[in-house]
Amino acid sequence: MPKQSAGIVLYRFRGGVPQVFLVHPGGPFWKNKDLGAWSIPKGEYLDGEDPLTVARREFQEETGFTVDGPFTRLEPVRQPGGKVVSAWAVEGECDAARITSNLFQMEWPPRSGRSAEFPEVDRADWFTLPEASEKILKGQLGLLDQLQNLLGLPLPSGPPPKEMET
Repeated sequence: MPKQSAGIVLYRFRGGVPQVFLVHPGGPFWKNKDLGAWSIPKGEYLDGEDPLTVARREFQEETGFTVDGPFTRLEPVRQPGGKVVSAWAVEGECDAARITSNLFQMEWPPRSGRSAEFPEVDRADWFTLPEASEKILKGQLGLLDQLQNLLGLPLPSGPPPKEMET
Protein backbone atom coordinates (compact mmCIF):
# COMPACT_ATOMS: atom_id res chain seq x y z
CA MET A 1 0.00 0.00 0.00
CA PRO A 2 1.38 3.45 -0.91
CA LYS A 3 2.25 5.96 1.80
CA GLN A 4 -0.55 8.38 2.60
CA SER A 5 -0.28 12.04 3.48
CA ALA A 6 -2.92 14.58 4.52
CA GLY A 7 -2.73 18.34 4.23
CA ILE A 8 -4.46 21.69 4.11
CA VAL A 9 -4.79 23.97 1.07
CA LEU A 10 -5.20 27.31 2.83
CA TYR A 11 -6.33 30.17 0.61
CA ARG A 12 -7.31 33.81 0.91
CA PHE A 13 -8.27 36.71 -1.36
CA ARG A 14 -6.28 39.92 -1.80
CA GLY A 15 -7.86 42.54 -4.04
CA GLY A 16 -10.21 39.86 -5.37
CA VAL A 17 -7.26 37.65 -6.37
CA PRO A 18 -6.96 34.24 -4.72
CA GLN A 19 -3.70 33.35 -3.01
CA VAL A 20 -2.58 29.99 -1.65
CA PHE A 21 -0.33 29.35 1.35
CA LEU A 22 2.67 27.09 0.67
CA VAL A 23 5.61 25.95 2.78
CA HIS A 24 9.20 25.28 1.81
CA PRO A 25 10.81 22.13 3.25
CA GLY A 26 13.71 22.60 5.62
CA GLY A 27 16.98 20.73 5.69
CA PRO A 28 20.09 20.76 3.55
CA PHE A 29 18.61 18.92 0.54
CA TRP A 30 16.01 21.65 -0.12
CA LYS A 31 18.11 24.65 0.95
CA ASN A 32 18.83 26.03 -2.55
CA LYS A 33 15.73 24.70 -4.33
CA ASP A 34 12.79 26.95 -5.11
CA LEU A 35 10.73 26.25 -8.23
CA GLY A 36 8.97 22.92 -7.89
CA ALA A 37 10.05 22.52 -4.25
CA TRP A 38 7.19 24.06 -2.22
CA SER A 39 4.27 22.10 -0.77
CA ILE A 40 1.01 22.40 1.07
CA PRO A 41 1.51 21.79 4.81
CA LYS A 42 0.98 18.03 5.14
CA GLY A 43 2.17 14.87 6.81
CA GLU A 44 1.91 11.11 6.66
CA TYR A 45 -0.79 9.11 8.39
CA LEU A 46 -1.57 5.48 9.04
CA ASP A 47 -4.66 3.43 8.29
CA GLY A 48 -7.21 4.05 11.00
CA GLU A 49 -6.22 7.69 11.53
CA ASP A 50 -8.69 10.39 10.49
CA PRO A 51 -7.00 12.19 7.56
CA LEU A 52 -8.58 15.59 8.30
CA THR A 53 -7.45 15.41 11.92
CA VAL A 54 -3.94 14.57 10.71
CA ALA A 55 -4.04 17.42 8.15
CA ARG A 56 -4.97 19.94 10.85
CA ARG A 57 -2.31 18.59 13.24
CA GLU A 58 0.39 18.69 10.55
CA PHE A 59 -0.57 22.25 9.61
CA GLN A 60 -0.07 23.28 13.24
CA GLU A 61 3.22 21.35 13.60
CA GLU A 62 4.71 22.79 10.41
CA THR A 63 3.52 26.39 10.82
CA GLY A 64 2.65 27.00 14.47
CA PHE A 65 -0.85 28.10 13.40
CA THR A 66 -4.19 26.40 13.81
CA VAL A 67 -6.73 26.42 11.04
CA ASP A 68 -10.49 26.09 11.26
CA GLY A 69 -13.53 26.69 9.13
CA PRO A 70 -15.61 24.83 6.62
CA PHE A 71 -13.21 22.33 5.05
CA THR A 72 -13.82 21.15 1.48
CA ARG A 73 -12.34 17.76 0.67
CA LEU A 74 -10.36 17.68 -2.57
CA GLU A 75 -9.74 14.55 -4.64
CA PRO A 76 -6.52 12.84 -3.55
CA VAL A 77 -3.50 13.18 -5.85
CA ARG A 78 -0.68 10.70 -6.37
CA GLN A 79 2.83 12.13 -6.32
CA PRO A 80 5.49 10.71 -8.67
CA GLY A 81 7.02 8.66 -5.82
CA GLY A 82 3.64 6.97 -5.27
CA LYS A 83 2.55 8.78 -2.10
CA VAL A 84 -1.17 9.62 -2.11
CA VAL A 85 -1.96 13.11 -0.78
CA SER A 86 -5.44 13.82 0.58
CA ALA A 87 -6.18 17.50 1.12
CA TRP A 88 -8.85 19.89 2.28
CA ALA A 89 -9.30 23.46 1.06
CA VAL A 90 -10.23 26.13 3.59
CA GLU A 91 -10.24 29.91 3.45
CA GLY A 92 -8.18 31.48 6.20
CA GLU A 93 -5.35 33.72 7.19
CA CYS A 94 -1.95 33.47 8.83
CA ASP A 95 1.25 35.50 8.83
CA ALA A 96 3.74 33.55 6.72
CA ALA A 97 6.65 35.50 8.21
CA ARG A 98 5.78 34.23 11.70
CA ILE A 99 5.72 30.46 11.17
CA THR A 100 7.34 28.17 13.71
CA SER A 101 8.05 24.62 12.62
CA ASN A 102 8.80 21.41 14.43
CA LEU A 103 12.29 19.95 14.00
CA PHE A 104 13.68 16.70 12.61
CA GLN A 105 17.07 15.03 12.98
CA MET A 106 19.22 13.50 10.30
CA GLU A 107 22.81 12.48 9.82
CA TRP A 108 24.65 15.54 8.55
CA PRO A 109 27.00 15.78 6.82
CA PRO A 110 26.31 12.46 5.11
CA ARG A 111 28.30 9.46 6.41
CA SER A 112 29.77 11.63 9.18
CA GLY A 113 28.15 9.77 12.05
CA ARG A 114 26.99 13.14 13.39
CA SER A 115 23.37 14.16 13.81
CA ALA A 116 21.98 17.61 13.05
CA GLU A 117 18.57 19.15 13.67
CA PHE A 118 16.63 21.06 11.02
CA PRO A 119 13.17 22.67 10.85
CA GLU A 120 10.67 20.60 8.90
CA VAL A 121 9.62 23.86 7.20
CA ASP A 122 12.11 26.71 6.81
CA ARG A 123 9.78 29.32 5.32
CA ALA A 124 6.25 29.92 4.05
CA ASP A 125 4.59 32.40 1.76
CA TRP A 126 1.37 33.34 -0.02
CA PHE A 127 1.29 32.96 -3.81
CA THR A 128 -1.22 33.70 -6.54
CA LEU A 129 -2.37 30.53 -8.29
CA PRO A 130 -0.05 31.07 -11.29
CA GLU A 131 2.91 31.68 -8.95
CA ALA A 132 1.98 28.68 -6.81
CA SER A 133 1.81 26.50 -9.93
CA GLU A 134 5.50 27.24 -10.53
CA LYS A 135 6.53 26.82 -6.88
CA ILE A 136 4.62 23.68 -5.84
CA LEU A 137 5.85 20.11 -6.23
CA LYS A 138 4.68 18.68 -9.55
CA GLY A 139 2.71 15.93 -7.81
CA GLN A 140 0.57 18.49 -5.99
CA LEU A 141 -0.38 20.62 -9.02
CA GLY A 142 -3.72 18.81 -9.21
CA LEU A 143 -4.67 20.28 -5.83
CA LEU A 144 -4.24 23.81 -7.20
CA ASP A 145 -6.38 22.91 -10.24
CA GLN A 146 -9.08 21.63 -7.89
CA LEU A 147 -8.91 24.81 -5.79
CA GLN A 148 -9.21 26.91 -8.92
CA ASN A 149 -12.27 24.89 -9.95
CA LEU A 150 -13.74 25.12 -6.43
CA LEU A 151 -13.40 28.91 -6.53
CA GLY A 152 -15.17 29.00 -9.91
CA LEU A 153 -12.14 30.25 -11.78
CA PRO A 154 -11.40 29.09 -15.34
CA LEU A 155 -8.56 26.61 -15.70
CA PRO A 156 -5.75 27.69 -18.02
CA SER A 157 -5.91 26.27 -21.51
CA GLY A 158 -3.28 25.78 -24.14
CA PRO A 159 0.49 25.73 -23.66
CA PRO A 160 2.02 27.83 -20.89
CA PRO A 161 3.53 31.17 -21.82
CA LYS A 162 7.15 30.95 -22.99
CA GLU A 163 8.52 32.36 -19.72
CA MET A 164 6.81 29.53 -17.78
CA GLU A 165 8.11 26.63 -19.86
CA THR A 166 10.76 24.48 -18.23
